[in-house]
Amino acid sequence: MGKILRLIFGRAFLVGASIAVQMAVLIMIVWGFSDYFVYFYFGCMLLSMVAVLGIINDKSNPAYKIAAIIPIMLFPIFGGLFYLIFAGNKSGKKTEKQMQRIREKVQTLYVQDTHVLEKIERQDKGAANQARYIEKFSFFPVSQNTESEYLTPGEMKFVRLKQELKKAERYIFLEYFIIEEGQMWQAVLDILLEKVEQGVEVRIIYDDVGCLFKLPYRYDKKLKKMGIKCRIFNPVVPLLSVQMNNRDHRKIVVIDGHTAFTGGINLADEYINAYERFGYWKDSAIMVKGEGAWAFTVMFLSLWEVLDRGEENYDRYKPQFPQREMIKDGYVQPFTDSPLDGETVSEMIYLNMISKAKAYVYINTPYLILDHEMTTILCMAAKSGVDVRIVMPHIPDKPLVHEVTQSYYSELIESGVRIYEYTPGFMHAKTLVTDDEFAVVGTINLDYRSLYLHFECGVWLYKTQSVFAVKEDFLQNLKVSKEILLEDCEAVKWYRKLGRSVLSVFKPLM
Repeated sequence: MGKILRLIFGRAFLVGASIAVQMAVLIMIVWGFSDYFVYFYFGCMLLSMVAVLGIINDKSNPAYKIAAIIPIMLFPIFGGLFYLIFAGNKSGKKTEKQMQRIREKVQTLYVQDTHVLEKIERQDKGAANQARYIEKFSFFPVSQNTESEYLTPGEMKFVRLKQELKKAERYIFLEYFIIEEGQMWQAVLDILLEKVEQGVEVRIIYDDVGCLFKLPYRYDKKLKKMGIKCRIFNPVVPLLSVQMNNRDHRKIVVIDGHTAFTGGINLADEYINAYERFGYWKDSAIMVKGEGAWAFTVMFLSLWEVLDRGEENYDRYKPQFPQREMIKDGYVQPFTDSPLDGETVSEMIYLNMISKAKAYVYINTPYLILDHEMTTILCMAAKSGVDVRIVMPHIPDKPLVHEVTQSYYSELIESGVRIYEYTPGFMHAKTLVTDDEFAVVGTINLDYRSLYLHFECGVWLYKTQSVFAVKEDFLQNLKVSKEILLEDCEAVKWYRKLGRSVLSVFKPLM
């Protein structure tokens, strides 16, 4: 009974009810002014035309444009309005200007070590070009003096995270899409409070939509009373708002600037299988130590500066890396992807890796809602003889999204892409590995929202031992996964195929 009452009077319910009321009022206004419907219809059509023109002239991917235009054309009265609210990718001008200023500031913090880049170029010019692209558009250089450790499943990351948090001496920064009260978060919070007592600076950023059903309202105030600095990313307001689409989907932990974590694992109990939601929850993360970790410090501080509307002294948090023998374990390059800079960094990295693959491409992803370019490059690689395999969840967390995901199976399989579903439960890991040389571990899903609307991050790896760990993990996943064959796709009932076709119209929203 208590859970029901909390749901009824909770913030998520109130926000949803408020938006529903606003939509109902809008419909009533239309109904009440039915005598003027022609004028109203003309106004809505004009808004839809403006939205379509805005989409056409936008710099985003053409496939995203088409997918966004279709719902507007199908529902001309409210299509333009709904696009702006649910699929638009615009933030406030003030925020965009501030983020541009901070990006320019971040660019001055780094100078690429040309010797490292020259070493990469001698080994593989394509790899050097990829590193240059990441440095140019994500501002973080490729480093050789960085260790990386691939962590899977979530339970392993949880153990390593607690170990490293306990070593903190100066500061701990955490940035998560989801934080939920429970066993995992309580264990982390206990360490944070212990560190606060020792004088360690602790800061937390969490996304308000991700935590809408997970944390009490104004949980940031509760943390502040404990001595933890906290900022909420893009707070939810009970209004039909264009700015609600841009979410902070990153998962970052930084400890003293020399150790960092990222990957798919949020701070909630299902990620460590403390309780079962969708069968066994399979996830992964990467820990980096050394120069590469400083990039995650800058990522965190730059977003904090936006949310805090202040000025950060980045140099105050830069660690002094001891002079030691150069780590000979390949190259590590963290990157971040912003929906506000006009560059789809994550997708470009993925497209480049897939197109340059010679032997294999192995992908773990929870969602597979692809644009034309990604579909084409995967099919082209498979048709060229590259072993392309993708592992998806067998038990989905979002059934409608999974239906759209499965609508891509036939085209991919016909081209030679091999698709598997992870039978123990839900595959939430986000990894890509190619040719025993390259890998990416990060927060990026293969869907429109991750690639176009969300703040994301990851680590590009070249010739590190962690590349082999990512590959081995994928091969282990195959052992407990069911391959989807073309006859499985053809056996799908007609009404499910029809439903998938309808749902595909709304794939920019998924």
